Amino acid sequence: MKLAVSGKGGVGKTTVAALLASELAARGFRVTAIDADPNPTLAVLLGFPTPPPTSLLDLRAEIEERVGISGGLIRLNPRVDDLVERVAATCGGIQLIVAGAISRGGAGCACPQNVLLRRLLDHVVLERDEAVVVDLEAGLEHLGRRSAEAADALLAVVDASRASLETAARIRRLAGEIGVPRTFVVANKVRGPEEESWIASGLQDSELIAAIPYSEALARAERAGERASGADPAVQAAAARLVDALQTRCERRVSV
Repeated sequence: MKLAVSGKGGVGKTTVAALLASELAARGFRVTAIDADPNPTLAVLLGFPTPPPTSLLDLRAEIEERVGISGGLIRLNPRVDDLVERVAATCGGIQLIVAGAISRGGAGCACPQNVLLRRLLDHVVLERDEAVVVDLEAGLEHLGRRSAEAADALLAVVDASRASLETAARIRRLAGEIGVPRTFVVANKVRGPEEESWIASGLQDSELIAAIPYSEALARAERAGERASGADPAVQAAAARLVDALQTRCERRVSV
């Protein structure tokens, strides 16, 4: 089961990615989490100690060498098989790979990094007995680069705002264009059945696969830089239901 998580900024997509990875690990699955957001915070929500793990951007010179940007030519199939062990860190049964933060203005495109990241995703998902959770950057640009093309399902995270629902609808359309087989919606920070019903009624031909309740305990954990998993039993139960639903709907099965 290879899952990509996206959504409008501020909806809590990284929290959902962390809850997913933690729940899969708790069930005994081999889990690789990939933080592909330019503002990487997945390590904190997974409980990784500081300083943060080595990122792909820390290998900037090697990335440029492998992708071959000299002369304006980009190598689209660079070697990546040795990079996982070099940049991955492990904590709580989860192997984490961080793409890296954009640390200066004008570096947002990071084309060599994205070429290498896509190749790394392709390499990781070849292992059928491994669960993969990818936290993609907020918005839609990552889909244009087809970073999510190898996923079994894309999860569009929303909250009780019309803007997040509109973003989810655009994500679903673009995901279909690049061949992502399934797109589901996850409602986050839901304050009761009425809010969940409002979200469900505003979706355009998308399935609301799970609703994660708003939790002050989880919000406090996030502010304190603590792991998301275990902060609130109600949230953890919702994450378990989400994994159950995904296993039912995704054809590919993950071995323990």
